[in-house]
Amino acid sequence: MSPKKATNETGILVLTLAITLGLLGGIFWWLTNRSGVINSVTKNPSRQILQSNGAIFDQTLNVPSGLFSYGGSTTWAPIRKEVDPKIQQFWPQFQLRYTQPTTSPPGSGSGIKMLLDNQLAFSQSSRSIKDEEYEKAQQRGFKLKEIPVAIDGIAIAVNPSLKIPGLTLAQFQDIYTGKLTNWQQVSGPNLPITAYSRSLEEGGTTQFFEENVLGKEKFGSNVKFISTTTQALKEVAKNPGGIYYASAPEVVGQCTVKPLPLGRISDELIPPYKEPFVPLQECPQRRNQINAAAFQKGEYPITRRLFVIVKQNEQSDQQAGEAYANFLLTNQSQELIAKAGFVRIR
Repeated sequence: MSPKKATNETGILVLTLAITLGLLGGIFWWLTNRSGVINSVTKNPSRQILQSNGAIFDQTLNVPSGLFSYGGSTTWAPIRKEVDPKIQQFWPQFQLRYTQPTTSPPGSGSGIKMLLDNQLAFSQSSRSIKDEEYEKAQQRGFKLKEIPVAIDGIAIAVNPSLKIPGLTLAQFQDIYTGKLTNWQQVSGPNLPITAYSRSLEEGGTTQFFEENVLGKEKFGSNVKFISTTTQALKEVAKNPGGIYYASAPEVVGQCTVKPLPLGRISDELIPPYKEPFVPLQECPQRRNQINAAAFQKGEYPITRRLFVIVKQNEQSDQQAGEAYANFLLTNQSQELIAKAGFVRIR
């Protein structure tokens, strides 16, 4: 075979190969573009999960396999409802079981206690870890770590019939220390005040309230302690003089109680709900929404962070707690947290 003929045949082969590759590439592009997969291609697509709605969840988390018990704060219930099904959907090997205490109602304090007693892998809390809890962990050979994942506000609930513009922090404090006993003392009707609260032993919200609102003072003898927020809200709904406080998402969207504006001074009362106020007669078709902007900017007087409490023991429990917290800190989970009625921390 002459050199010229060999060169021509080589050129034809190269051209044929190029055309074939081009056709295959075009077919692949057409198929992927048609199915929508092209939109999910990234530098490292194996690290991400494409949802049917187009959102992408990060899969770089170090997620363990197994069944992990967790528990704690009742404030977290709306977050659990939004976030946990996503975890089960994308990481079926990371099985979560919400576990309640057997001898007391669930809460931040009981959750941390169960964590210390090795009944939980991690816990959810609406308050920071206490010094004595840090010490108990060290006595058991490990450390506790709190990871903030959301911002919450404490909202006041009163009976819908109560005609009052709002309360100052000082008035709110005086009601729960027993110094104010009639609504007439705060520009309201001549009506006895009935203050409700969860007990200190059970609720992280109550412990946060005592430390950050009451300060050095204690609950007054006038306060009636109720075991759950659900029951307390029922009491306020049927008692014209009732008052209660809880996580904003547990109060603001309710149809049977009225959320009350709160301020540092009487001239600057900030509502825990977005204005304008939605009349309760329109509930549940329309519900009030939390004032996320006021919570985030610190304009509303009582806000706090929500924490995942992690057991640092270099075992699977630590890995589970950190994976859960890290998932909540992803942009997609922060959107779900906002949907649940809380404020993004990122």
